[in-house]
Amino acid sequence: MQRDMAHPLASLLDTHTITALHDAATGHWHTRIAAEDPERDFLSVIRAQHQANFELWHLEDEARAPQATDREIVEVKQGIDRVNQRRNNLMERCDALLLEALGQHGLPAPAVPLHSETPGMILDRLSILSLKIFHTREETQRAGAPEGHARKNQHRLRLLEEQRSDLATCLDQLWEQIIEGKRRFKLYHQLKMYNDPSLNPAVYKKTQP
Repeated sequence: MQRDMAHPLASLLDTHTITALHDAATGHWHTRIAAEDPERDFLSVIRAQHQANFELWHLEDEARAPQATDREIVEVKQGIDRVNQRRNNLMERCDALLLEALGQHGLPAPAVPLHSETPGMILDRLSILSLKIFHTREETQRAGAPEGHARKNQHRLRLLEEQRSDLATCLDQLWEQIIEGKRRFKLYHQLKMYNDPSLNPAVYKKTQP
């Protein structure tokens, strides 16, 4: 999508850069152990949020392994909960950084229509689509796969790439409307309850005397 780059915030949220970052990181982490990057700027927070989704993807795979013991499944589930909390915190961090940058320019405009899905939420969806695209592409090339498997996944890959392109365009359009003062979003805290021992009855009922 062509964008008027005159506004100083126009390049802050660039989906071409972000989807390329997602894809490069996904490929990199599949060849070596991922080390957590320091959250220096907006793009590094996006990368850290994508890393949380990367870890979640592979933990979810482990949880479905047919040979997994009950203890292994419990440990993986606890890992999923921890990483999912980090994923949501980083999604909120993306929105907080965007709102901080917008606030320096008197944005978002207070009286314009509210967009229910925040940029951080859309970035999270783009991250997951990057992982789906990577693993689906792997399936199109898997040696020894059943007949028709590659063709089926080539079709899935085309759909996923189209979905990502559409979603990236929607985010570009939303950001353009926000910096033009035509649309706004708010920081929505996820307020997860299951990780808080004081809010999860399965935890606090068993710890009470």
